Amino acid sequence: MALDKIDRKILTLLQKDATMPVAEIGRKVGLSTTPCWRRIQKMEEDGVIQRRVAILDPAKVNVGVTVFVSVKTNEHNEGWMRKFSGVIDEFPEVVEFYRMSGDVDYLMRVVVPDIQAYDAFYKRLISKINLTDVSSAFAMGQIKYTTALPLDFAIVVDDEK
Repeated sequence: MALDKIDRKILTLLQKDATMPVAEIGRKVGLSTTPCWRRIQKMEEDGVIQRRVAILDPAKVNVGVTVFVSVKTNEHNEGWMRKFSGVIDEFPEVVEFYRMSGDVDYLMRVVVPDIQAYDAFYKRLISKINLTDVSSAFAMGQIKYTTALPLDFAIVVDDEK
């Protein structure tokens, strides 16, 4: 979907605070409330805006340890991939899950309270599916974290009509 400059401004504001009232968003982008709301609805219908969520403080909900888990497997077929994905769906500790290129087949970001909780997660994981190699790296500190996507690369329509 092509976006114009106003759409990009709206998305920038929503990525910072999805609870911002539509009237305020409209005022900041130079639109009245109704046209601004229509644009937001259109971006939701088109799937540009997938959902609006609350971002929690991991430490305050007792999942302050982040573990990056690299998985290698000897199974490289659609059936096994679907099975593995289904297994991972059972683990709320896995907050991100990717199929990778290169030496690692899959990469997960896992959040847990402590190393013992990670060990319990690991034992449950390997009891549900056969993996060739699992390597874990514990994050020592978070340097940058954002859920905001860069909008500089969005396809922009010429809005000077």
